[in-house]
Amino acid sequence: MKWSQASDIGSVRTVNEDSVCVRPEIGFFAVADGMGGRQSGEVASRIILQELESFLISCLGQNQDPGVILAEGVKRANKAVYVASFKSEDYHGMGTTLSCIIVRGDMLYLAHVGDSRIYLFRHGTIVQLTQDHSMVQEMQNEGVLTKEEARRHPYRHVLIRALGVELNMETDIDHFQLLPGDMILLCSDGLSGFVSDETILQVVLNAADLDQAVNELVQCALNAGGADNISVIIVAVD
Repeated sequence: MKWSQASDIGSVRTVNEDSVCVRPEIGFFAVADGMGGRQSGEVASRIILQELESFLISCLGQNQDPGVILAEGVKRANKAVYVASFKSEDYHGMGTTLSCIIVRGDMLYLAHVGDSRIYLFRHGTIVQLTQDHSMVQEMQNEGVLTKEEARRHPYRHVLIRALGVELNMETDIDHFQLLPGDMILLCSDGLSGFVSDETILQVVLNAADLDQAVNELVQCALNAGGADNISVIIVAVD
């Protein structure tokens, strides 16, 4: 397994509210995009990943189902953010997205809340493994908006689900079998909200290595205006 990652503040924001976690020794990779007033988004995304990482490190060697462990870890991490939001007026109402994976042999386990994304690259194609928990995604599901219209909609950043804002939050948990040569992309909406899936696919397919792919994807988002923080992780399966 090989991997590469990058996170960029972008061209507009003054704070990077994205957080990333890369722990290849336990097969764990994650992106979180915080939200909230002042700098509380940065705090929320950091707490969610620190708490989840700590829980997984303590539990993944116990021969339990990784999907079950991941679900419990997200539940505990969500509570940690929620509790922290009451410790300071600056933190009140903070929340965060979370898109993360555990790779175990030929199996991929994922957890997802919000509008960060996880993509699978296989045999020259790109497939989005997660569905955005956003207002515009709901409108797409209802046939009110097309995919392209959703990318330009003024409410495209309005979430209907995020971690830390409620004590109990539903999390999408899933698993997939991996094939040799598969690649997994995790990203915040600073990439997926400004760069099309088709462009992402071409960049990854044409890159000489993972580092080049990650750096070029960040540059594509910056070229599109860099209006949000940009975080990207690519994991390649042997």
